Amino acid sequence: MTTAAVPAQPHILLVEDDEVIREATRMALERYGFPVTTAADGLEGLEAFQAVRPDLLLLDVMLPLLDGVGLCRRIREESQLPILMMSARTDPVDVVSGLEAGADDYVVKPFESAVLVARIRTVLRRVRVAPTAEPDAPAAPSSSVPSPTLPSDPLPSPSVRDFDGLRVDTDSMEVRVDGRLVPLTPTELRLLLEFTAAPGIVLERSTLLERVWDYEWGADTRVVDVHVQRLRAKIGSGRIETVRGFGYKLRRPA
Repeated sequence: MTTAAVPAQPHILLVEDDEVIREATRMALERYGFPVTTAADGLEGLEAFQAVRPDLLLLDVMLPLLDGVGLCRRIREESQLPILMMSARTDPVDVVSGLEAGADDYVVKPFESAVLVARIRTVLRRVRVAPTAEPDAPAAPSSSVPSPTLPSDPLPSPSVRDFDGLRVDTDSMEVRVDGRLVPLTPTELRLLLEFTAAPGIVLERSTLLERVWDYEWGADTRVVDVHVQRLRAKIGSGRIETVRGFGYKLRRPA
C-alpha cells in the first residue's frame, strides 16, 4: 500500500491489481491534485479503507483475494462514501452486480484521465449537496428563563416532505420511514429528493441521469434502474412506481 499526500483535497482510495493501470491512474489523479492511496487486491483495499478512511473509493471489479463486488458490499456495511467501479468488461451482469453491491457509478476501461476525473468530481458534488445525516445532537441545557408557549399543533416546516410515513428533511438531509432513520448513499438521497420534489409526476430515466448523475448525453440507464431498486428496498417497495416505457414516479399520499 502506498500513499501520496496532497493536502486539502478529497482523498481517493484506488484498488487495482494491474500495476501498470494502477500507477498510471494514480499519477493522473495526483496531477489533478487528489491525494491517492493505492492497493493491489481486495483484502489490501479493505485494510487501506479502514486505515485511511478515504473520501471516495475507486476500485476494479476483477480483483484477487476479494473481488470488487465483495469489497463494495463489505464497505457498504459501515460506510456510505462514494464508490466508483472500474471494469474492462461491459457484461451487463458485471455492471449490475457492482451497482447492486452499492456502487454509485462505473467507468469502462480504457478511459481518459479527464473523463475519470469528471466522473469523480460529479460523485463528490453529490456528497456536498446531500451530506450524510449526523446523529441527533444532544439536548441543550435547560435554562431558568421560561420558554414561550408554542401552539399545540405547529405548522409543518417547508423543509420537511411527508409521504405516508416517509419523511424527508431537506435541511438536515435525514430520511425516516415510520420514524426510523434510514441511511442512504449520496446518490440514493439525490434520487429521492428528485422524486419527493415532484410526487405523482413521471420522471424519465434520461431526466434522472441528467439531474442526479450529471449525464447530458445518452448513458446506461441501468444505473438508474438499479439505484431505484436499492432505494425501494430502503424506503418501501410500493412507494416508487414504474411507468413502463417512460420512467418512474413517487406515489402521491393517499
